[in-house]
Amino acid sequence: MTGYDRLIGVISDTHGLMRPEAIDALRGSELIVHAGDIGGPEVLQALREVAPVVAVRGNNDREDWAKILKETEVVRLGDAVVYVLHDIHALDLDPAAAGFGAVISGHSHQPLLEERRGVLYLNPGSAGPRRFTLPITVARLHVRGTALYAEIRELPVTNRHPRADRRHRRLQR
Repeated sequence: MTGYDRLIGVISDTHGLMRPEAIDALRGSELIVHAGDIGGPEVLQALREVAPVVAVRGNNDREDWAKILKETEVVRLGDAVVYVLHDIHALDLDPAAAGFGAVISGHSHQPLLEERRGVLYLNPGSAGPRRFTLPITVARLHVRGTALYAEIRELPVTNRHPRADRRHRRLQR
């Protein structure tokens, strides 16, 4: 996207599966935000090889490695400020009144991109094991000053991961 100064990668609900297609889609990001249900420290390490990472703990991130993660994060992106949490239903503040330009969440596995009262709400969907017929997606957040523009990117998952296939087949029965 031309005219925007910063590119932020946004991912969620990897559940321990770091797809190479997700890594490719996040390349070029200055920062990566993971909105929870990470699934293991190896996911964060793989993302850190692309860019610095800010991550929040999801409801399935219960092991010792996840205890250092907060349930919410405030991320300053130049003049723009973004609030990050895993489950949007746990949002206990008014983002517009608090001065946030965006709220990033995960949990539902469903991509969402909408504006409410001047605040961008972004759920990148799930980049982990396929859930039902939902797409495998990540998002890219473009920043210029306080202006935010986001896009959802469906991943071209051609070489399906055995773990994802196994889980998907179980759900289909």
